[in-house]
Amino acid sequence: MYTVAVKRDFVAQHFLIGGDWGAENEWHSHHYVVEVQLAGAALDEHGYLVDIVDIENHLEALGAYYRDKTLNDLPEFAGLNPSIEHFSRIFCQQMAERINAPNLTAVTVKIWENEIAWAAYRVEIE
Repeated sequence: MYTVAVKRDFVAQHFLIGGDWGAENEWHSHHYVVEVQLAGAALDEHGYLVDIVDIENHLEALGAYYRDKTLNDLPEFAGLNPSIEHFSRIFCQQMAERINAPNLTAVTVKIWENEIAWAAYRVEIE
């Protein structure tokens, strides 16, 4: 199985809801780092699983969408606690919808909210 990954970072804000998490319940920023991992068993005729430039372009566009936004205010987070778990799922599903590569079998997105804490979500491509 081949895996290709690309990382980007951006700053966005949120505040946690539905529980008592102290300072996390207050509006604050995170310097998020997003890693997109694409997997598949076969390469195309050029020896690529997915063109890295294509991955970079989609990742940059999604990063620009979230950059400097408050996650709580975005429609995809309506009714959700904007945890990194939810964020990784939403981001992963958005990437999976954008990437068009015939050999792709899975997309994984890992999001760090600081140097030690991350969450990941994986979508299988049929």
